[in-house]
Amino acid sequence: MRPLAVFLVLLLALGCRVEEPAAGSEGVELAPSFVLEALDGSPVALADYRGQSVIIDFWATWCAPCVYQIPVLNAFWESHRDEGVMVLGVSVDAGGRESVAPFVSENQIRYPVLLGDEDLAQRFGALGFPTLYVVAPDGSIDSVHQGVVSEPELEEALAAALSR
Repeated sequence: MRPLAVFLVLLLALGCRVEEPAAGSEGVELAPSFVLEALDGSPVALADYRGQSVIIDFWATWCAPCVYQIPVLNAFWESHRDEGVMVLGVSVDAGGRESVAPFVSENQIRYPVLLGDEDLAQRFGALGFPTLYVVAPDGSIDSVHQGVVSEPELEEALAAALSR
């Protein structure tokens, strides 16, 4: 097997794990609040989705595993968008809209994409990309997924967040 192929297989296999969030003083950790600009220029606040489950995927255009996450999130978004579940892709690219918009078009991302940065990802605790957070309707971080997550894993994580 070629070294690059071995590296990608290891990255995908080892990078994906589920972590329970650290408990805060009340036993839950609230997701850090944010207001970010969407690709269409409109502001999007996490607080706008209180009462809904929110999937937040931190990603970058230069992140090869992030590309593998796109079809999973597209399918999940299409399956759940009418059920009060929001999927937000938060780009951490320094190039902003100029680098993100063509990537979104080329990779046919159908869920909302926001222009974020690595500082916000670090406030959430992301150690690399992609890192996905499942935020429960009460605003708490229910689970964290580092690396590429499969659709069945995402369905299971959503069910757990909704059952709280």
